[in-house]
Amino acid sequence: MAFYSKDVDPVFYGAGAKPGLEIWCIEKLRLVPVPKSPIGIFYSGSAYVVLSTSVLKCGPTQHDIHYWLGNDANEVDSALASDKALELDAALGSCAVQYREVQGQETEKFLSYFKPCIIPVEGVFTTQEGASNGDTYQVTLLTCKGDHVAHVKEVPFSRSSLNHNDVFILDTASKIFLFCGCNSSIQERAKALEVVQYIKENKHSGKCEVATIEDGKLVGDSDVGEFWSLFGGYAPIPRDSALGGPQQVDRPVTLFWISLQGKLSQIGSDSLEKDMLEKNKCYMLDCGAEVFVWMGRNTLITERKTSISAAEDFLRKQERSNGTHLTFLTEGLETSIFKSYFNSWPQTAETKLYDEGREKVAAIFKHQGYEVKELPEEDVQSYINCRGTLKVWRVNCHELSLLPASEQTKLYSGDCYIVQYTYPGTERDESLFYAWLGQGSVLEDRADAVFHMDAIVDSARGDPVMAQIAQNKEPLQFFLIFQTLIVYKGGISAGYKKFIAETGVDDDTYDEKKTALFRIQGTGPENMQAIQVDHVSSSLNSSYCYILQSGTSIFTWIGNLTSSKDHDLLDRMIELINPAWQPISVREGSEPDSFWSSLGGKTEYPREKEMKKFIEDPHLFKFTCTEGDFKVKEIYSFTQDDLTTEDVLVLDCHKEIYVWIGRHSTIKSKQEALNLGLKFLQTNILEEELFLEAPIYVVTEGHEPPFFTCFFEWDPSKANMHGNSFERKLATLKGKTSSGTPRFPLISSSMHFIISGIDADV
Repeated sequence: MAFYSKDVDPVFYGAGAKPGLEIWCIEKLRLVPVPKSPIGIFYSGSAYVVLSTSVLKCGPTQHDIHYWLGNDANEVDSALASDKALELDAALGSCAVQYREVQGQETEKFLSYFKPCIIPVEGVFTTQEGASNGDTYQVTLLTCKGDHVAHVKEVPFSRSSLNHNDVFILDTASKIFLFCGCNSSIQERAKALEVVQYIKENKHSGKCEVATIEDGKLVGDSDVGEFWSLFGGYAPIPRDSALGGPQQVDRPVTLFWISLQGKLSQIGSDSLEKDMLEKNKCYMLDCGAEVFVWMGRNTLITERKTSISAAEDFLRKQERSNGTHLTFLTEGLETSIFKSYFNSWPQTAETKLYDEGREKVAAIFKHQGYEVKELPEEDVQSYINCRGTLKVWRVNCHELSLLPASEQTKLYSGDCYIVQYTYPGTERDESLFYAWLGQGSVLEDRADAVFHMDAIVDSARGDPVMAQIAQNKEPLQFFLIFQTLIVYKGGISAGYKKFIAETGVDDDTYDEKKTALFRIQGTGPENMQAIQVDHVSSSLNSSYCYILQSGTSIFTWIGNLTSSKDHDLLDRMIELINPAWQPISVREGSEPDSFWSSLGGKTEYPREKEMKKFIEDPHLFKFTCTEGDFKVKEIYSFTQDDLTTEDVLVLDCHKEIYVWIGRHSTIKSKQEALNLGLKFLQTNILEEELFLEAPIYVVTEGHEPPFFTCFFEWDPSKANMHGNSFERKLATLKGKTSSGTPRFPLISSSMHFIISGIDADV
């Protein structure tokens, strides 16, 4: 929340206190709040400041600031909007990322705030009562581009504005026409229908007809004749030439230092290191299609204003297109895209800038009577019934061996397993499959595990969820369905034994006669594990309890940072592993010599409390993969409606990822989806500490499990709709039943289309 300061515009007092959007506009050289009712309406002669505030799942508040410049806004208002955006950031504790938005070239992040779109209108914003602001109703022709966000632009009401590639909306007093170019995608048509719905409700009070016009359809429909009559009669639309418009020139990535006087000095190109950025300076990173201004945390607001002005002047002098996005970053708030331009941006455990600011701002909040919540404990909630049926197979010589019930909670790190868990769902039993890859397993067994799991899933009823997971990277849900799990070192499979024989390494497979050290972990009786680790003292950690088995001697070691809950888990695990054991309890710091001798001597081990890492909210991405060209695009401010049936999407939850397959996507096998998930991990799109061994779930449309739907405000009825995305939206718009077969002309599902310059077929 913006707090009081003599340097802060009073209009910002209290800004950012609640989640949502706050919008201000420049009027007569001062900033005035925009009423909430016309959200999404922007006047092309004005300049705006927009604040987006969201409360992340893990507690902290996140701010993003955008200043929007209409194509007809004057230079004075535009400059003032830029200054006010920086002023707002300072009022919020310099913990926001700032973006410049130019009319018609807005970032998808900005457009995602306004569902379904923003509609720029001619004129200038005014707060004067009785001012019309050009509200007289008139026929308009709009072009609508985009599949997950809509870029809406008014074009001249003329037949020459139409083309075969885009979707158009013709808004008349009594009817709204949707014209779909024959080369437009189904997703673009579906998104345009959301805009039609918005116009119908907001400009017509829901009282007008809607007609869809297919490019190339000439007869047999009265709506078609009426549509073309508005253009003076039908005439063929010329075939489009090669895609026009300014082509983005490939430029080397260049880093400039910005002096206190606003002078740019190049200091690096292409091969850049984070160490080039000093805390007391500002820099500009020119990446061609996007430009970043990086502001060290020790810089003054006057220096930052100078740097922002210098970057804007740079773009003007270079005559860069309005499509060049300009982003302003304070040190510690670097976006993943910015970090990707540097060689090996360090994965630092350093506190984020907004976490630093939170401690200071929290004191102010408390003083003013606001409630300040601490970071919550790790969420151990299970979203499915964990009292179901468990089956476990071990991979052995290209075959599967079903484990008896007494052995299925005992895994070996040198082996691979397939786990089937069946649990009662809402309407029927559901199944969940895991391929668990032991840390010491051989590649052949790993490939066999995934192959067999895919085959079982394909033959199973109900389109179950499947996941590939690696030892030590298991998701919480995996542990919850086992409830109790023991992981031994070594292996039993023939593949592991063959590997040991061929390499000559020691076989460390667990044996009661050998020395063994187990780390005890978990959150309670329904989630506890004993993991065998190397029996050396460096394996100890003050945050855990351990069991040391050495011949006839059994020790339990209690770390100084453990709780009574940990001690209870230790006692329970002793009973499970061997009820006959009579352990010697040892507290950290009072170990007998025999204890250290069993571990090969005393050495250093971690003694600091293990801190829980800050986990950001999930991100949703769309795959596009054509002729080996693999690309990923983020979908901002996502909702369930962004799960488009023609798409393959990835939900990145930072500890695990979900590959979601739409019914009408080109991906037809879960194995193929699993490979896409692996490619996604390799790209490390968020520049995060997401390992290649991170769990990968594969989920199909209509069969989403609760531990996936919990990331959305989920409406089950939407998951059961028939048809492609356009048909579904049109059925909803016309009030048809969502689960029935739509009674209107269907769009060809073999249509060729273009997304972000990538050719694809739906």
